[in-house]
Amino acid sequence: MDSDFKPDERLGGPLQGEHDDAQLETPKPHSETFQTPEEVAASDDITEPADQIASEELPDDSSAKQQSSKPATGWRAKLALHWPPGKKEWIVLAVVIMLAGIGTFLFISLSKPTPKPVATVQTIKAKPLPTTVPSTLSGLPVDPRINKLPVTGVMIENSDQARPQSGLGQASVVFEAVAEGGITRFLALYQDTAPANVGPIRSARPYYIQWALGFDAGYAHVGGSPDGLADIKTWNVRDLDEFYNGSFYHRISSRAAPHNVYTAIATLNQLEASKGYTSSTFSGFLRKKEAPVKVPTAKSINLVMSGPDYNVHYDYVAATNSYNRSEGGAAQIDANTNQQISPKVVVAMVIPETQGALDASGAYYSDYAVIGSGPVDVFQDGTVTTGTWTKSSNTSQITFATASGQPLKLNPGQTWLTAVSSSSDISYTP
Repeated sequence: MDSDFKPDERLGGPLQGEHDDAQLETPKPHSETFQTPEEVAASDDITEPADQIASEELPDDSSAKQQSSKPATGWRAKLALHWPPGKKEWIVLAVVIMLAGIGTFLFISLSKPTPKPVATVQTIKAKPLPTTVPSTLSGLPVDPRINKLPVTGVMIENSDQARPQSGLGQASVVFEAVAEGGITRFLALYQDTAPANVGPIRSARPYYIQWALGFDAGYAHVGGSPDGLADIKTWNVRDLDEFYNGSFYHRISSRAAPHNVYTAIATLNQLEASKGYTSSTFSGFLRKKEAPVKVPTAKSINLVMSGPDYNVHYDYVAATNSYNRSEGGAAQIDANTNQQISPKVVVAMVIPETQGALDASGAYYSDYAVIGSGPVDVFQDGTVTTGTWTKSSNTSQITFATASGQPLKLNPGQTWLTAVSSSSDISYTP
C-alpha cells in the first residue's frame, strides 16, 4: 500500500532536466521523415512518455500526481482510507471499536475462573422440649425425665398397729386386698413421687406381685408367704427383699416389730440402680381430663372388706374433685403429711377371695385370681361407671372398659384400686 501514497519515481531523475530544456525550445513544425527501425528505437529512448507530457499540461503538481498515480482496484480499493475520514471510515471505525470491546469483554469473562458454588446451610431451630409431660404412672404433669425412672412397689401393712401409715397418700397407684385373717394390705407404687418415709413394710403375696409385674416395678417387701417367695423367683421379679438388702431399710423405735420396718423411695432407687433396675417399661392407665358433674350421682361410697375395722368409706369432695378415704369408721391419715388420703379415682374390682395355704399360725393366706376379667365400678368426677376389668397375663396391664366395650379412661392423679369379693360389696348414694 505504500505506492498509494508515494509519487512515481519516474517524475524525478535525469529526464526531468531534459523536460525542462525542451520546454525552452521553440517547437518545430512537424514533418514526416522516414526512419529506420534503429532510428525509431533511438528516438524512443529520448521521447517523453505520453502521460509525462500530459502531466506537464496540468495546472499544478497535485493534478500531476493524481494523473501519474495508478488507480487502486479490487480489495485494495475497498481497504483504501482517506483523510479526513468520511462517513464510511467513521462507520468502519465504530464497528471495529465495538467488536474490539466485545472481544475484550468475552476474553476477560471467559478467562476468569468459574466460582465454586457456595454451600448454603439451612439452620433448623430445634423445638424446645416440653417442660412437662403426663406421668405414665399417675397421668399428672411431670418433668420428662421422671418417666424414665423405675417404678417402685412397696408392700405396706394395714393392721391396727400399723396405722397411720407413712407414704400412702403420696403414692400414684395403690392396690388393696386381704392378706390373711381378714387383715388388708396395700401395694403402693411410686415413680413421680419420692416420700422420705414409707412404711411399715410387710411380707409378699402372689397377687400383689402380679399387679406389680404389670408396671415392671421393683418389689420391696419383708419376706413373704411360701408361694409368694417361690413366685418371685419363678416370675423373675425385681426383688428388693429386706431380708437380703437390710442396709436399705431401717427400723423405727416408736413401734414394735414386725410393724416398724421403713424405708425411703430414694434409698430404694439406689438399691434398684445397684441391681440394674434403672427404668420401667409399661403401659399406664388410659387417662382423660377431669370433668366433674354439677350434680354428683355417687357422693358416698362403701366397700365391704372383711369386717368393720377394714371396711372402706369414701366421701366425694367437689372442691378438689377427689374422694376422702376412711376405714374402720375414721379418716385414714398419712403420717408424713397429717392429711386425709383423698384419691382422684376409686376403682372397685370384683375378684372373689379364696383360701390359700396355711401360715405358721394356722391361718389361711388369702388368694385372688387376678389374671382374667370381672366386673368393675369406677368412681370419678362425682359419678360411677360400671364396666369390666381385664388382665391377660402377669406382665400385662389392667385395662378397663365400659359396659358397651369402650375404653374406660381415668382422671389423672392418685388411683386407688380395691379387690372386693362380689358386686354386692359395692354401694353408693348420690
